[in-house]
Amino acid sequence: MDGISGRANMHLLVATDGSIDPDKAANFARILAGPEGLITVSTVVRVPRTLLSDLRTRFGEMSPPHVDLDAEYVGASMGARDGVPPRSWPGDDAIVAQYLGDKRIERCRPTVEAIRSTGGTAESMVREGDDVAADIVALAAEIEADVIVVGSHGGGGFQGLLGSTGAKVVRRATCPVLVIR
Repeated sequence: MDGISGRANMHLLVATDGSIDPDKAANFARILAGPEGLITVSTVVRVPRTLLSDLRTRFGEMSPPHVDLDAEYVGASMGARDGVPPRSWPGDDAIVAQYLGDKRIERCRPTVEAIRSTGGTAESMVREGDDVAADIVALAAEIEADVIVVGSHGGGGFQGLLGSTGAKVVRRATCPVLVIR
């Protein structure tokens, strides 16, 4: 048993923007998680929603398929208001989903592979969001993470010894936060 949660194995959330050292994160996470613990490696991505309109301007409109709504085209709408999916360029949801999936692989895969190479159990996930620190803290609560692991710097810019995102996570989290330098 450990002194943090009273359990022999813990659930850790490793939050990365791709700049965390995968081997260092894997070593700490495996020790903290325990032999049967679960490690979730996650990234929060800001999706430049203007990208889609910029692409349409640059490459022209696509011929619409025989559907009226984005939701009919891809099966679900991520931007529905009042339960009614927006009318938009068919495929916007699919393009955003592909973008998020690519970012999940790019940012999370090195750490997931490093954890698995040490015999650990790891999964990865991606979230779209604008307030990265708030999204990390909310995700930790949702998955009932015992500890959040973050890097000491990254895309959030410099703010003292921590990147601004890392500093915000440390201040806002309700569970312990391990900062890896």
